[in-house]
Amino acid sequence: MTPVELSRTVLRAVRRAVDDGELSVPVPGDRDVVVAPPGPGGRGDYATNVALRLARPAGQPPLRVAAILQPYLRDMDGVADVVVTGPGFLNLTLTDTAPTALVAEILRRGERYGHADALAGEAVRLHAAHEVRAVAVMDAAARILRSQGALVRTSCAAAPEPAWTGVLGACVDVHGTPEDPAPLDAVVRPVPAPADPVPLGRDAARWALLHPAAHDRPRIDDTHLVQREGNPLFRVRYAHARTRAVSRNAADLGFTAEPGDVRDPLCALLADHPRVLARAAAHRTPDSLARHLVAVADAVLPTLPAVLPLGTEKPSAAHRARLALAEAAGAVLAGGLSLLGIDAPRHL
Repeated sequence: MTPVELSRTVLRAVRRAVDDGELSVPVPGDRDVVVAPPGPGGRGDYATNVALRLARPAGQPPLRVAAILQPYLRDMDGVADVVVTGPGFLNLTLTDTAPTALVAEILRRGERYGHADALAGEAVRLHAAHEVRAVAVMDAAARILRSQGALVRTSCAAAPEPAWTGVLGACVDVHGTPEDPAPLDAVVRPVPAPADPVPLGRDAARWALLHPAAHDRPRIDDTHLVQREGNPLFRVRYAHARTRAVSRNAADLGFTAEPGDVRDPLCALLADHPRVLARAAAHRTPDSLARHLVAVADAVLPTLPAVLPLGTEKPSAAHRARLALAEAAGAVLAGGLSLLGIDAPRHL
């Protein structure tokens, strides 16, 4: 179950409590119910503050609202347990967050893991100034929004420079003064690039423009081209290429991936990927996706040496499970880079 699906599950529990007369509150909208990894003192896979949000309109203490919602959530498919902590946080343990189920789901969906329909049918209009970073950030934000089902239309104050489209692949639907008088949903205004990024080439230039937060000044120089560990873009692309390499090597050894119970910190990052995409879409922040990919890359690289058997060792269930985890990480890295408009090479 993805975070978006879990948010809807929580919303259904609230709606049932209202329908049964246990709560007297307006049912919140889809975007008003948020789930996230538990904070300090939390338990389980995810936590939600919905009871705290509903306490005032319900005229009851948050702990009482949480106690009302607890049995409804426990009855929901995919929820194994619900524990109330702190002032009224509902902590949920899911039935399908074991590594086996998580990895199987990622391998089934491939690079589209994390894509959702939470914004299906919602029209979003983005506008950017005639500046290379603004156009690149808007293009990436539009890609991420579309991955969540939104219908996106982009505009720019003037026609983009040919290199922005031809080299960087940053496309704009219309330019100039929009004829449609409908209000814009967001005006993309990151700190401008201090130099022309086009000479870096598409992948390095886009990373240089997208990886920093919008309020940070991007660094436009050749460090983005250096193939060393100090370059985050290199680490992400190298990690992806290494996951593909171990798959090829495993095939040469005659075994394939099979999801299994591999307990590794990487699993938490992979499970969080749908939430990262949903948040990046909601806030128009492709930089948060870029930072997430760096974290996934840094977590998968140490696991790769244990994927293949050593010497005369025979492939075991553990090797197959670790290979499946590596392939899942590769799918997340490839899918994330694609949404940023950056190539994910199989060889590096």
